[in-house]
Amino acid sequence: MKIKTLFSGIAIAASAFSSQAQQLDITVTNLTQGIYYTPILIGAHSADTSLFKTGEMASEQLQMMAEGGDISGLSAVLSSGGADMVENPAAGLLAPTMTTSTTLDTTDGNMYLSLVAMMLPTNDGFVGLDSWMIPTEPGTYSMTINAYDAGTEANDEIINGGGAPGVAGIPVAPGADAGTGAMGVTMNEENNYIHVHRGSLGDDDLAGGKSDLDNTVHRWLNPVARITVVVN
Repeated sequence: MKIKTLFSGIAIAASAFSSQAQQLDITVTNLTQGIYYTPILIGAHSADTSLFKTGEMASEQLQMMAEGGDISGLSAVLSSGGADMVENPAAGLLAPTMTTSTTLDTTDGNMYLSLVAMMLPTNDGFVGLDSWMIPTEPGTYSMTINAYDAGTEANDEIINGGGAPGVAGIPVAPGADAGTGAMGVTMNEENNYIHVHRGSLGDDDLAGGKSDLDNTVHRWLNPVARITVVVN
């Protein structure tokens, strides 16, 4: 099997690209120690469509996903652009170190691949792949991807059931391994644009302190996911 490795979506081996229809076998692995992914959205789309762009303000649809895990808005964006997509291939949360796989049949013109999913427990952190050009040369392509901050909410690291757009706080810690009663790491963010996430701080006080996140469980560094794409 011919393997081509990519880092952060940049190919180190040259490939041919075109707009022809293809079949893709896609595998996503959660590389984190204690972070869960909410339902994943994967789309093959044209150059006229995107789910997010670093350095830009988050759309309303991206905010819905990044703060509460709701992919319906971004799914509608893909649909309106004629994209081919797969929603929720893991049939729920993708737990730490776990893998999910799916098949995506693309149509002519949809030559870019994107992926998003909220990361829990975070305020507005999400794993993202933005408009990776799909090779036409058959083979297996692997890449690691980063987590991004939507810039829509302060990373207070307080778990309070929040999750609706504009409501501060983290919806839940799916592993039931977080604390309570935190005062908050910060209530303001200087960078309100989509940017690479700085990671969670956490602390070792599960009955108070600044953060409800456990620094022995919920801290992480980029990259946070591995994607393998088999072009058939």
